[in-house]
Amino acid sequence: MKKIESIIKPFKLDEVKESLQEVGLQGITVLEAKGFGRQKGHTELYRGAEYMIDFLPKVKIEVVVNDDQVDIAIEAIQKAAATGRIGDGKIFVLNVEQAIRIRTGETGSEAV
Repeated sequence: MKKIESIIKPFKLDEVKESLQEVGLQGITVLEAKGFGRQKGHTELYRGAEYMIDFLPKVKIEVVVNDDQVDIAIEAIQKAAATGRIGDGKIFVLNVEQAIRIRTGETGSEAV
């Protein structure tokens, strides 16, 4: 099993969720996040004063999938989240050693 973590622009969340559902994946976790990469934030004006916004709003999506679903999940996220501009985000793939469904006690793939 793999855990796919994606950091995307907030306005792309619905598109990514729908894209994952279209390829048959269910069960995602969404977290509000702040951060920056190459774009390094931006400046804004407030009451005539300019100030730096270092941490930009982002959304972190986590989904755990079987090994054979990794490529379709990545493709779905990448297509839905892309705008072609800097700050589109990142996708990370991590190994999952074990998964347990608390309610039933199922483990492994059955728990996902």
